[in-house]
Amino acid sequence: MKITKKNIDDLNAIVTVEVSKDDYAPKVDSVLKNYAKTASIPGFRKGAVPMSMIKKQYGKAVLLEEVNKILQENLNRFLQEEKLDILGNPLPKADENFNWDAEDYAFDFELGLTPAFDIDLSSAKNLTQYKIVADDKMLDDQITRIRKQYGKLISKDTVEAGDDIAGTFNNTEKGISNPAQFTLDVFKDKKQADKFLGKKTGDVVTLNTKGLFPDDHQLMDYLKVSHDDVHGLDIDVDFTIEEIHTAELAEMNQELFDKLFGEGNVSSVEEIKAKIKQDAETQFESQANQKFLNDVTEYLLNNTKFELPSAFLKKWIQTVGETRLNAEQAEEEYAKSEKGLRYQLIEGKVMSQNNLQITFEELKDYTAQMIRKQMAQFGQMDPSDADVDGIVARVLSNQEEIKRLSDQVMSEKMLNLYKEVVKHDVKEVTYDQFIAASYGE
Repeated sequence: MKITKKNIDDLNAIVTVEVSKDDYAPKVDSVLKNYAKTASIPGFRKGAVPMSMIKKQYGKAVLLEEVNKILQENLNRFLQEEKLDILGNPLPKADENFNWDAEDYAFDFELGLTPAFDIDLSSAKNLTQYKIVADDKMLDDQITRIRKQYGKLISKDTVEAGDDIAGTFNNTEKGISNPAQFTLDVFKDKKQADKFLGKKTGDVVTLNTKGLFPDDHQLMDYLKVSHDDVHGLDIDVDFTIEEIHTAELAEMNQELFDKLFGEGNVSSVEEIKAKIKQDAETQFESQANQKFLNDVTEYLLNNTKFELPSAFLKKWIQTVGETRLNAEQAEEEYAKSEKGLRYQLIEGKVMSQNNLQITFEELKDYTAQMIRKQMAQFGQMDPSDADVDGIVARVLSNQEEIKRLSDQVMSEKMLNLYKEVVKHDVKEVTYDQFIAASYGE
């Protein structure tokens, strides 16, 4: 057995595996002898079939199988021993002159090599870590929502701003007849909303669907039209007003405080606002962290230059699925997956350069913290260590869960690394300002 590697360039290589008769003959003979013991061929007693006939009937198939086993075993060992960092899997190179009737064989395999590159996190620039604060407007709006939620609905005849309106959307041509309930701030266009002001129960308001809601997908909820129809839908719909309600806001008193936070835990509006602010900013922090992680990732993708063995990868893509792809299909698939592959390589390089690793104890601790938070949401504020440990053991017995949780732990490690090493500004913003910065809205 002889294995050699020849570099074509920095990203491609050929590995040649030479298999001699001495490598495979003993195994082939052993298999054929076992076949001879059990073979059932008309005209011969079981176990008495001549070896020449066994070889004629089974020899070539056994030879191919045993040589393939030798190839896979030794090629994998060679890649590990040589510490070759490859992309995809080795691809056997076709040889039109290959002869299975020869005694010694040589097999060529194409390799796509991982590109060599380094990442300098300290060189990143123009990145911002947002700190989202719950401003007074947000806190006041939340207080109003709470008072409205726990207040009383009062029926009325005429629509005013802030009222809750119920009725039915209709369009005969499109087969739309769908009950709906909303307040006027649901509409994107104020002119559309203003059509309802002063209307009474029984009145019909005609609306155009184009740009009616901030997101066209909301048409699926309010009109029950299909996903394929919602984008750019431009039709008139009639809304028949059937009920009008206004909310009599609940009083901010101790009875409401106890209902919201438990008896005696809160005694003033200021304390409620402080709790709302704390909870909101905790949630905002995770959103801001995810954006910072995404922004650093995007920066690295755009500023880390390296070549890929694209020709090899396109050829490999043709072979990996259940159905073999043609060259054009592989080209399309490669175009869709190239960015993801580059991200995986960059992520792996960041991890290796900074020695980011996950121990099983870290994974257990992270899982336990997650479980305690989930239990607290359902009122179990102080579960026993034994109960938590039991749930952790069950969760971590699932390999998919281990992979999912490991990804989360590594994301936290990378986030902490980026915050420490990557140069960035810290900017305090409201949630609306954060949304505008994130999505341009």
